[in-house]
Amino acid sequence: MFKNNNKIKESFTDRFFLTSVYIFLTLILIVVLYPLIYIVSASISSPAAVTSGKVWLWPVDLSFKGYEIIFGNSQIVTGYLNSLIYTIFGTLISVTLTVLIAYPLSRKTFFGRNLLMVFIVFTMLFYGGLIPTYLVVKSLGMVDTRWALLIPNAIAVWQVIIARTFFQTSIPDELVEASEMDGCSDLRFLWSVVLPLAKPIIAVLFLMYAVGQWNAYFDALIYLKNPDLHPLQLVLRNIIILNTSTGGMEASEMLERQQLADLMKYALIVVASLPVMLIYPFVQRHFVKGMMIGSVKG
Repeated sequence: MFKNNNKIKESFTDRFFLTSVYIFLTLILIVVLYPLIYIVSASISSPAAVTSGKVWLWPVDLSFKGYEIIFGNSQIVTGYLNSLIYTIFGTLISVTLTVLIAYPLSRKTFFGRNLLMVFIVFTMLFYGGLIPTYLVVKSLGMVDTRWALLIPNAIAVWQVIIARTFFQTSIPDELVEASEMDGCSDLRFLWSVVLPLAKPIIAVLFLMYAVGQWNAYFDALIYLKNPDLHPLQLVLRNIIILNTSTGGMEASEMLERQQLADLMKYALIVVASLPVMLIYPFVQRHFVKGMMIGSVKG
C-alpha cells in the first residue's frame, strides 16, 4: 500500500511539473507569436486603422495598399534582387572558404595549426578599424562593386571555430588513416567523405551566413555609391529616413504620408523577413544537430 501511494504521489508530481512546463511554454509562444501576427495584420490593414491603433491582432479594413506601394517601387524590387544575389553567392563563398580553412585546422597532422588558430582568433578580438579596412578594399578595386559585399567579410571567426570543432569530434583519425592507405588524396577525402558527414555543420554555417548577409547594410552604406547595387536593407533604410522628413508640408499631407509610411514599414518587415522564414524549415533538423556540437562526448 505504501508503494502504491508513493507511485500515485510521484505521478501527480510529474503531471503537475509537465502541466507547469506546458503553461510556461504556451506563454512564451504567445509572447513570441503576437508581434509576428500583429505585423502581418497591420501590413494588410488600412492606413487609417494602423495609425489610429485599431489593429491589435486581426486585420482591420483589409487592404494590400502597402504591398502595392512596395512592389510598385523599382528601387525596392532592385534592392530585393540585389539582396538575393548577395545572400546566395555570399553564402556559397563564405561556407566554402570556412570549410576549407576549418578542416585542415582540425587535423592533428597539420603543421602549425595551433599558431594559425591563434592568429585567426586574434582577428576576432582586435579589429583593424573602419578606415584601414576601407583603404584595403579601395586598393583592391572593390569599392562600388558587388565584390565589396562578398569578399571582405567572407569568413567569420566564430563560424570557423564551430566548423573546426565539428570536424575534430565527428571525423575520427582512423577514418583519415584508412583513406590514406587506400591512396585517397586529401581533396578526394574532403569531397567524398567529409562533406557527406558534415551536412549538420554545413546547414548551421549556411543559415548563419545567409541571415547575416541578408540583414547586412552597413558595408553597402560604406562601399557602394551606385543605387543599382544597393541591397534591400539599405534601400529600406533610405526610404524610412526619407519618409520621416516632413518639413514644409500641410497637416493633412503630413498625416497621409505618415499613415503610408507606417503601412509600408509593416509590409517591408514582412517582405524582408520572408526569405529567412522560408529557408529555416528546410535546415532546422540539421541546424539543431549542428548547434549541439561538442555538448556530448562518447
